[in-house]
Amino acid sequence: MSTLTPDRPAEAPDHAPGGKPDVRLVCWFFPIWYAVFGVIICVLARVTPPPRPDVSAADKVAFFAANGTTIRIGFCVLLILLGGAAITNGLVAYQMKRMSVGSVFAYAYIGGMGVGALPGFLLVAVCFLTAAFRADRDPEMVSLLYDLGMLSYNGSLGCFSVAYLVLALAILYDRNDIFPKWFAYVSIWQIITEVIATQMFVFYSGPFAWNGSLAFWWSVVVFSVWLAVLIMLLRRATLREPLDAPPVD
Repeated sequence: MSTLTPDRPAEAPDHAPGGKPDVRLVCWFFPIWYAVFGVIICVLARVTPPPRPDVSAADKVAFFAANGTTIRIGFCVLLILLGGAAITNGLVAYQMKRMSVGSVFAYAYIGGMGVGALPGFLLVAVCFLTAAFRADRDPEMVSLLYDLGMLSYNGSLGCFSVAYLVLALAILYDRNDIFPKWFAYVSIWQIITEVIATQMFVFYSGPFAWNGSLAFWWSVVVFSVWLAVLIMLLRRATLREPLDAPPVD
């Protein structure tokens, strides 16, 4: 029979819990960045909830006249903080590279998210900032910037579909159990809703318009669920990684 000593209790773990400190830090940054991002686009930039598409040019001018100050402040702050998206995407790619699949899945995820960010965030920022910059601009020009900004922000959601597809495939093929298999099917729902969102280029009103129940609000609900689950699974994967695990190439 072995004798237990104070110097080495029987339940002593092989590794300190909690995962690698740098990965754990980024894991905390992830939800904070998305919370700040949500406040900016909802409270300041005024693109969520989206303004109506079926309004006159005069109504669009009035929108920028009423919200011009917060739009300028919100998008200026967002342009400074937008690089934080690269850190959040990098955390997902880091966990994907820990999977048993090839690194091409992680690189494809980063590339897909980067392609989607160009029309999805930068273009609407430029359009809304330009429209709000001069209150006396031609109403038809303001109307064009209004439409272009909102169609790029919401209608370009399909650009992210490849990123969600490679994430789902990587999870399904992974043998290291980084993410549970059911999360792949949640990610596939992301693809479905974002393909539906592209219909807003056809409809001026109704469920498929850029403020519609299917094209926008259903996508918001699914994305919110997907993001909340992703945050929890990233934390779980971080805490399960041994401190002495070799660095990811």
